[in-house]
Amino acid sequence: MNKSELITSMTEKSGLSKKDAEKALNSFIESVQEALVNGDKVQLVGFGSFEVRERAERKGRNPQTKEEMIIPASKAPVFKAGKALKDIVNHQ
Repeated sequence: MNKSELITSMTEKSGLSKKDAEKALNSFIESVQEALVNGDKVQLVGFGSFEVRERAERKGRNPQTKEEMIIPASKAPVFKAGKALKDIVNHQ
């Protein structure tokens, strides 16, 4: 499902217009991005949580040249599914 398909699904389930559903989705995405940039965790009970994890500097290898290189430390956004979402996906 891509973004436009998600917006269509949201309009069918909520009764919102496509324009309002798109605004709501964009606002949600923007709010999550701002929270993660500020170092906050976004928890949606029953759905899951979004957070930023630190990735340490590590050694890597260029698969074409086999040359070793250092991959610098970075931050990575992560989504962890909640129990209720896992149960729904697994039909339990």
